[in-house]
Amino acid sequence: MKPTLLILAAGMGSRYGGLKQMDELGPGGESIIDYSVYDAIRAGFGKVVFVIRSSFEKPFKERFESRLKGKIKTEYVFQELGNLPEGFSVPEGREKPWGTGHAMLMAKDVIHEPFAIINADDFYGREAYTSAVDFIKNNPGENQYAMLGYALKNTLSDFGTVSRGVCDTDNNGYLTNITERTKIGKENGNIYYYEGDQKTQLSGDEPVSMNFWIFKPSFFEHLQNGFEKFMAQKGHELKSEYYFNTCADEVIKSGQATTKVINTNAQWFGITYKEDKPKVQNSLQQLIYQKVYPQNLWDI
Repeated sequence: MKPTLLILAAGMGSRYGGLKQMDELGPGGESIIDYSVYDAIRAGFGKVVFVIRSSFEKPFKERFESRLKGKIKTEYVFQELGNLPEGFSVPEGREKPWGTGHAMLMAKDVIHEPFAIINADDFYGREAYTSAVDFIKNNPGENQYAMLGYALKNTLSDFGTVSRGVCDTDNNGYLTNITERTKIGKENGNIYYYEGDQKTQLSGDEPVSMNFWIFKPSFFEHLQNGFEKFMAQKGHELKSEYYFNTCADEVIKSGQATTKVINTNAQWFGITYKEDKPKVQNSLQQLIYQKVYPQNLWDI
């Protein structure tokens, strides 16, 4: 059974100023999603599931269906504020989505095979997808997970702070802890994370989660239980979010699963701010020049 690629594409791009998951960045009008799915197909994935919003369902499907038809099976699920477990409701004034853990849960009824999960606006490199397929082939256990660990210094934006899950591993390369840092940035050539008025320097070599994980279907049960606990504790708040990284961290620490960190020195790049766009376009053009990708991705 071929693995599935789950793409988190429900973000509204508030900092970017639009739907960055559909922005044309490649010379043939390709978005980052196009390159991700292209790499996944070449690596051996058999299906892609998009988590989107119903508010942009039509343009999203029009954008990708014609390109992917006949190349890979596609499915769509929807993240909406009101998609909550029984007994919970959206507090008055809440506008912010419930986070990546909630988005991921929307796919629990359509994924029954090992899968990788990624962000729609992040470029991970073709080796990430081949590493994922290799891990799945060689680690069939239902509670054996993995994640791609990118060097922090290769994942920053020049135009503002970013959120990253900073990872700790044991001597065998298994994840032991994730610390979610919501404000990491560069200042005078150094890297810091900020908490209020305090800042702490980081080396830049720390492995961080860029939300490229490999899971088995068993993770959805952990995610469901964790989200219900989150809603009971913080569901009344207007901006709190439930991260699937947080759930994975709890599952690992409880001994219910293991997560292998697959370290990579690949130059991740992505779109956080509008100012990131030229750099991403140049990076893609360089990969085309190196013949990693064709000039027009889907002319195959």
